[in-house]
Amino acid sequence: MLRFSANLGFLWTDRPLLARIDAAATARFKAIELHYPYDTPAAAVAEACRRHGIKLLGINTNVGSGADPHVGLAAVPGREADFAALYDQALAYAVAAGANAIHVMAGRVPESGRAAGSDVLVANLRLAATQAEAHGLAILLEALNPHDMPGYFYSRIGEADAIIDRVGAPNVRLMFDAYHVGRAGDDVLALLSRLRDRIGHVQIAAVPSRAEPDEGTLDYRAVFDRLEAIGYDGWVGCEYRPRAGTDDGLAWRETLVRRI
Repeated sequence: MLRFSANLGFLWTDRPLLARIDAAATARFKAIELHYPYDTPAAAVAEACRRHGIKLLGINTNVGSGADPHVGLAAVPGREADFAALYDQALAYAVAAGANAIHVMAGRVPESGRAAGSDVLVANLRLAATQAEAHGLAILLEALNPHDMPGYFYSRIGEADAIIDRVGAPNVRLMFDAYHVGRAGDDVLALLSRLRDRIGHVQIAAVPSRAEPDEGTLDYRAVFDRLEAIGYDGWVGCEYRPRAGTDDGLAWRETLVRRI
């Protein structure tokens, strides 16, 4: 049976982070994932999760000063030291808060610098993976579609998969965001099957609106069936922007899933 986690970067954004954790628990979520939680002490997040019996999944590396908003630095030549500082911050936070993964944000690199950017990214990820492994953490790579994030280092999930090949570390995995994969024009169902052994986490949202997954061109009943068919036993992150209030929008879990 599929398990769904609440992405608190997009859900219940009308309240502080600790209150979002309370809301996720009230809504019967057993896991959460975060974007940039660094303004809230890691110990407070860990305590809120313990109190509610909620598992904390992944967090993102922070964006850093001078970087494009919500883009990151891992593939940006000349910013290696800045990325190392951001990664150290994320690793310390993840360990203290009890997370199990870090989504390393790659950044924007001009076409002329992509070869150098690839080498920088691989080197950064090899070091990050070694450090994460010591704490039992996974590193996640997520392709961000070119409509939402033009110029991001990888817009197609196959590009992120090729980077994982080069890194060669078993704890570097794919963040398979069905919204980004579908919005980029790729075949979500086929890629779920092809990349099944590389997937570390799955996220969902309607294509193309990024609202609740009960609308749009991507049939999530088929997606959920495919996840079960390939034996996916991880969490499915609800990383969508609610059409209205978060709680009202959760009706999709009854009408679309009926298994939560």
